[in-house]
Parts: sequence; C-alpha cells; structure tokens
Amino acid sequence: MSISWADSYVGQLRALAGDRTLMFVGARAVVRDNAARVLLIQRSDNGQWALPAGAMELGESIADCAVREVREETGLRALRVSAFALYTGPDRTHTNMYGHTYQVFTTAFRVDEWDGELDRFTDETTDAAFFRPADFPHPLSSSVHETLADLDVFEQTNRLILK
Repeated sequence: MSISWADSYVGQLRALAGDRTLMFVGARAVVRDNAARVLLIQRSDNGQWALPAGAMELGESIADCAVREVREETGLRALRVSAFALYTGPDRTHTNMYGHTYQVFTTAFRVDEWDGELDRFTDETTDAAFFRPADFPHPLSSSVHETLADLDVFEQTNRLILK
C-alpha cells in the first residue's frame, strides 16, 4: 500500500521548503519478460507511459525504493535488481506540472528476477503492459529511450553509466 504524496518524504519537504528547488532522489526500474518486452506503466498524474519509478523514502535504500516502486505500480515483486546507471547534475533539473522544481538524482535498475501477476490498474497507474520497443505507446516519457539505450551499453560493457 502506498502512502499519500503529502505524507511522503518529498511531500513533507516540499511543504517546508515552499518554492525552492529541491533535490529529488529516486529510482527507475526496467522489467523485461521472457520475450524481452519492456514493462511500461501509464501514469495516473500525467497520462504518460513510463518505466516504474519514484522517490526514495527515509529509512530505505535506493534498491529498496526500486523494488517498492515496482510493487506499488505493477503488483510484481522484484526479487533481484542491478543498478546500471546514475542520472545526476544540473541538466536533470525539472519543473513538474504542479510548478515544483527538482534537481533529480535517479538510479536506474535492471530487474533481474521477478514474480507475481501484473496489476494493470493501481493508485498510481491507469494501465500497465509489456511492449516491444518498436511498439511503445504514446505519450511516452522522455526517459524511457535514454534508459534503455544506457542499459544496452551497460550490458555490453558491464560498466556503470554516469550522467
């Protein structure tokens, strides 16, 4: 069960900080099925199709954040994850649809093993499904293609991607 945004660490921090730019630490997960299709979720807040992702809460590791977000947004249990990319820096500063500005520090994880049944509709999603990259739905989050390209480089080189 997910907590409300207002009760989350980022929500509480935003209430204290007002309009200041905040650091946002989050995780993104690439889940693939046996046919090498990629799991995308359709976000309930903006309608975009994206990889499961979200903010780290106090008291959890970044890997635990990835596992939790996969569970909350898809119903699947990520049993084993591997970090493959870090997205940081001032070019990762964004203002969201609510007018909140964040400099985002995201760790991307490959879900190496998972189980469970896909829940297409959750508190945070309006749909979820596995897709071949050539068949990705729209509107598609701008992070999806970059993340998958970086995963491809990681799998060829076994070197963490730092951006």
